[in-house]
Amino acid sequence: MSLLNRMGTVVKAKMNKLMDKVEDPRETLDYSYQKQLELLQNVKRGVAEVTTSKKRLELQKAKLNQNIDKLNGQARDAVKAGREDLARLALERKGGLMSQIQSLEQQIADLNKEQEKLQATEKRLSTKVESFRTKKETIKAQYSAAEAQVKITESVTGISEEMADVGLAVQRAEGKIDNMKARSSALDELLEQGTLEDFTGGEDDIERELAKISATSNIESELASLKEEVGK
Repeated sequence: MSLLNRMGTVVKAKMNKLMDKVEDPRETLDYSYQKQLELLQNVKRGVAEVTTSKKRLELQKAKLNQNIDKLNGQARDAVKAGREDLARLALERKGGLMSQIQSLEQQIADLNKEQEKLQATEKRLSTKVESFRTKKETIKAQYSAAEAQVKITESVTGISEEMADVGLAVQRAEGKIDNMKARSSALDELLEQGTLEDFTGGEDDIERELAKISATSNIESELASLKEEVGK
């Protein structure tokens, strides 16, 4: 694979990943459903147009039949009056109208077939659109539920990370307390051994300072215990 091909593959992969983050499947499903509704509407419009055209031709046929009835009456009257020429003319005109009626009947039959075909298409498409609508709403509900679950999981993960940070802080506090206790014990031991000299004067001052150190240590110990309980 050439360098350009590898770069093209990387770019496509990144674009697909970006589109996956941006695209909302629910919007895509709604858009597809809307397009199907538009297609169904076009088919219904086609059925209406074919039906209208067929009705128009049927009206023309009805008018021609009326004219034929009129010509039949005129031919009959002409024969009664001994005017065969007028009767022949009326019958010739009748023949022309009959030819037009045959043409109209063929057009009406063709339109009727087209109407039936479009109506069957409309029925099938309407069933498919309704089925897609049901499936679409189901998928959208599942996606929303999954999205909510992801958010909940991410929230719980964030809480876990935060509690881990709190645990580390408690451990550090306990370590400091242990260090302070060890330092206090070491000072007590040094004072008892006389290694450290008291320049503040008198044993009372030494006892007072040691009492402060002991009190501070007890307070820090209790505080650490409270923090540990709160943290848990």
